Amino acid sequence: MNSNNLVQRPRLALFDLDHTLLPLDSDFEWGEFSIRIGWADKEAFGRRNQAFFDDYLAGRLDAHDYVRFATDAVRERGEAEAARAHEQFMTEVIRPAIRPEALDLLRSHHEAGDEIVIITATNEFVTTPIAKELGVKNLIAVRLARDDNGWITGEIDGIPSMREGKVTRMEEWLKQRNWSWADVECTFYSDSMNDVPLLEKVEHPVATNPDARLRALAQQKGWRILDLFPPKP
Repeated sequence: MNSNNLVQRPRLALFDLDHTLLPLDSDFEWGEFSIRIGWADKEAFGRRNQAFFDDYLAGRLDAHDYVRFATDAVRERGEAEAARAHEQFMTEVIRPAIRPEALDLLRSHHEAGDEIVIITATNEFVTTPIAKELGVKNLIAVRLARDDNGWITGEIDGIPSMREGKVTRMEEWLKQRNWSWADVECTFYSDSMNDVPLLEKVEHPVATNPDARLRALAQQKGWRILDLFPPKP
């Protein structure tokens, strides 16, 4: 056996989800979908959903308030009806939005032998089927607290995977595998200024489909910039 193989660190390819692997925000789109299927009032819910989305873009979102709001209709309908609605959401919104460029990027890391992880600020109800559709088994999302019957309560379980919380949740994931940052070689793809803490933590940060602020920061820091999707018309 080549001695170099004995010291090679595992390679991890970390991906944000919304506007990185998907050309949309799955959390926001789930809210809009809820309106379309009659689960939420168009005016009141739509206004609050947009306000929360604006807070996220500005880096001031209260994750706990948002998750209570975003999961309210799901909690009321129950697990079976929520699952049926989510499959409709996958069919109408998510699957048509999955781009070959994203699948090719994931495939390239898989073929290189990298461990792929999606790490997202969107909750696990919305994102678990999306990660499965993308062929990614490792998902770090906002965990939802559950009642004695196993159904979601509207509260967050543990630290939200948002901003600095992504670093903390990633460290938890590493610790579960008896790894530290020094034991692995990490690449992280993200479009968002909210993810700067994790971008600064990894060895290979990639500003992916970045907005103007993240693009400027990436240029300043010498980070790789990847425009995975064509610019919007």
